[in-house]
Amino acid sequence: MPRIDFARMRCPVARAMAILGERWTILLLREAFAGTTRFDAFERNLGIAPNILSARLGALVRHGLMERVPDGGRHAYRLTERGRDAFPLYLAIRDWGARHLSGPEGPSTIMIDRATGAPVLAPEPRRPDGTPIAPEDVRILPGPGANEATRRRFGTEVPHG
Repeated sequence: MPRIDFARMRCPVARAMAILGERWTILLLREAFAGTTRFDAFERNLGIAPNILSARLGALVRHGLMERVPDGGRHAYRLTERGRDAFPLYLAIRDWGARHLSGPEGPSTIMIDRATGAPVLAPEPRRPDGTPIAPEDVRILPGPGANEATRRRFGTEVPHG
């Protein structure tokens, strides 16, 4: 069976996973969010082979999440606005892992706000009145880019908004 190209699918989750779903990607973003910019520091902090690191950083540059910029006699990798927009995704994955996959001693690191010292956590989905929204509280409707299959699956109702 041929491999499905997620990047060609209409679903925004599938398209995002075409970029973010490779196992090193979120770890490279973790490093970038922690301030890592140099190839050798990514390599050292992750224990990743140089050829794999080069390919993965190249993919992040091609997809617009990072840019390769001159820095002294070498290059640095810096987050772009698109890459910075992935920060809430990283927080959600990190928080989920800390809650469900840490040992009894707790997570190996914590994140705190430099300005307040308060823990930094992914925001939970909430209604305007502050009450939480659970998966069963959500209804999916076709968006403006929906194809016929999506409209058949989720209906033809126009979202309020």
